[in-house]
Amino acid sequence: MMVGAGYERVFEVAHVYRAEQHNTNRHLNEYIGMDFEMGFIESEEDVMNMEESLLKYILDKVEKEGQKYLELLNITIPKIEDNIPRIKFCEALEILRREYNKVDIDGDLDPEGEKLICKYAKEKLGCEFIFLTHYPRKKRPMYTMPCGESETHSFDLLFRGIEITTGGQRIHEYDMLINNIKYKGLNPEKYHNYTSVFKYGMPIHGGLAIGLERITMQLLELENIREASLITRDRTRLTP
Repeated sequence: MMVGAGYERVFEVAHVYRAEQHNTNRHLNEYIGMDFEMGFIESEEDVMNMEESLLKYILDKVEKEGQKYLELLNITIPKIEDNIPRIKFCEALEILRREYNKVDIDGDLDPEGEKLICKYAKEKLGCEFIFLTHYPRKKRPMYTMPCGESETHSFDLLFRGIEITTGGQRIHEYDMLINNIKYKGLNPEKYHNYTSVFKYGMPIHGGLAIGLERITMQLLELENIREASLITRDRTRLTP
């Protein structure tokens, strides 16, 4: 909405609250999201390019300015030498089937699938990060730009076995947005405050959200995301 208001590039670092039913080592009900949206893109590739550059900057800065802390924790910062590999979700499923005989996947990767595809990326592609693109339309939010009938212009970024980012191109046309809301089985009238902005014109845009605790957890090789959270909020803890 702010992109459409003329800001063109917007970011935020803020708390996110989710009615998360999971109780795992990777889920929180309150976490910190590092989000950005950018207008006048060609496709989701522009968003991935931006994140790749951002990650290279972050990792370089952490390594240079936090060296004594990395040594204290015995942590090695990963290198992104060239580009982060990008493969379609359907190709990832084929790799999992062919390389690891894993076939029990329906629309999204389970934790084992994420670990295995990251193992493949590290061993075969030489990178601890990997972009998976073109996720199934049925599994992505209502505002995600469709790609044909069954796929979307979306992506996840996986790092050391866990998804740390979800992003993609957004729908910018009003009629398409309304139709996609209906496709998801939702009532467009309930989203009027959001959709009405699109009546007045919206540039082609996209964005992403990086989970701060998740990327911290993976960089520091922690066993549980709660170790990367200052004051944990999950299904069983609300205070202090």
